[in-house]
Amino acid sequence: MATKTATKPGGGQPEPFTPGVRRGEVRDYAFKLFQLKLEKGEPLTRADWVEAEKELVKDRQEAEA
Repeated sequence: MATKTATKPGGGQPEPFTPGVRRGEVRDYAFKLFQLKLEKGEPLTRADWVEAEKELVKDRQEAEA
């Protein structure tokens, strides 16, 4: 199982840029989205965090439509 420490070498999780989105929500989504990468012991990069947030917002918008 992935832990928070698996993300430290990549600089850690940045603050969300989308209003109304919390860090914990992005973290949970990123851990699901990048499960294989984390299982290999690879840290998440800033680009990974941004992608996870964008995908989370996209999924929410699709669910509301």
